[in-house]
This record gives sequence, C-alpha cells and structure tokens, in this order.
Amino acid sequence: MVLITGIPYGMPLERKITVHVRRDLLEKAQKAARAGVSETVRKGLELLAASEAYDGLLKMRGKVKFSVDLKELRQDRR
Repeated sequence: MVLITGIPYGMPLERKITVHVRRDLLEKAQKAARAGVSETVRKGLELLAASEAYDGLLKMRGKVKFSVDLKELRQDRR
C-alpha cells in the first residue's frame, strides 16, 4: 500500500491468508526451514515462484557458449 498525502492508496503489499495443511507436512517443512509457520509458508511460496526460472535455466544447459579463456582468468588472479 502506498501513502499519498497520508492516505493509503492501492492494494496492500502483503495479504493475510488462511491455509489448511496436513500437520505432518507443516512440521517437516518447519523443521527443514528452521522457521515458524509464516516464514515457512513464505519460503515455500518463494521457491515455487522461482521454479519457473530454474526450469528455464535447466533447459538452456549445454546450449550457452561462453567466450571466456579459463587460462587467462586464472592468470588474472595472481
């Protein structure tokens, strides 16, 4: 939500939601995330949102040509 002359305008940046999940699934996810319920759900949603980008990168595997000379790069480190 943006404040324009002190008046809230537009949609809020966050939404409060209610989600029903299996107890065992939530416990496993929280253990893996080492976080509380809200942070675990946020992390899960971020991973899901990023999965499309990961899929695109995997499809490009072996198809991108780099014009980098590895020997030249290593000499630069000295």
